[in-house]
Amino acid sequence: MNKLTNKNVLITAGGQGIGAAITQQFIDSGANVAIHYFSSEETANQLKKSATDKGQKAIAIQGDLTKEADANKVVEQTVAALGGIDILINNAGALVARKRLEEIESIFWNKVMDINLTSMMYVSKAAAPYLIKNEHSSMVNLASLAGRKGGHAGSLAYSTSKGAILTFTRALSSELGPHGVRVNAVAPGLILGTAFHNTHTTSESAAKTVAGIPIKRAGNADDVARAVLYLASEYDGFITGATLDINGGSYNM
Repeated sequence: MNKLTNKNVLITAGGQGIGAAITQQFIDSGANVAIHYFSSEETANQLKKSATDKGQKAIAIQGDLTKEADANKVVEQTVAALGGIDILINNAGALVARKRLEEIESIFWNKVMDINLTSMMYVSKAAAPYLIKNEHSSMVNLASLAGRKGGHAGSLAYSTSKGAILTFTRALSSELGPHGVRVNAVAPGLILGTAFHNTHTTSESAAKTVAGIPIKRAGNADDVARAVLYLASEYDGFITGATLDINGGSYNM
């Protein structure tokens, strides 16, 4: 991972859960980081200090990425603070709430799609010109096992948005590949210790899921962060348009 030293990285929702673990891994690898957050200001600033204490560039930027103007602002402030963007990590997303088909109204459906998918398009669109400028740029998108399997009951909108991210990743890899930009995704399964599962997954449901995982444990944020760094690094320059499944063997293709 020494090739990540001095690389400029933008991590959306980089101040909480999996995003915070990803940010810390990049800091530990010597990268400069732009930490986008929506509400996790305290953690984002702590991570910023962790980077600057090591002599690396860092900035924490608040923004609502469902608004194109905010997405553009986050990218512009990243470039101003770091000098460019080599790596984009599209991590922002949320289940919002569990609702079955008969409970879903258009406002809820559009909100989930905006948070998980439209925001990713906005940030990717704004960052692409800067990624293209560099020789070894990459993007990693956070999908989900729910995008593969359909998720648990009540996650129809979320699972659909995460499945769309898998296609978005493949399509964008074809568009940006000729410019030297690799685009990949990760699809985490049950990752405990995050606000997502603390909010939306009961202990009984988690235990049932763990019982069906071949390696008999849930994942953690660092399991995902290590995979993201691998895909983002220059060691795997021939991998693009791929999705790396991180689920302990509970689903494979």
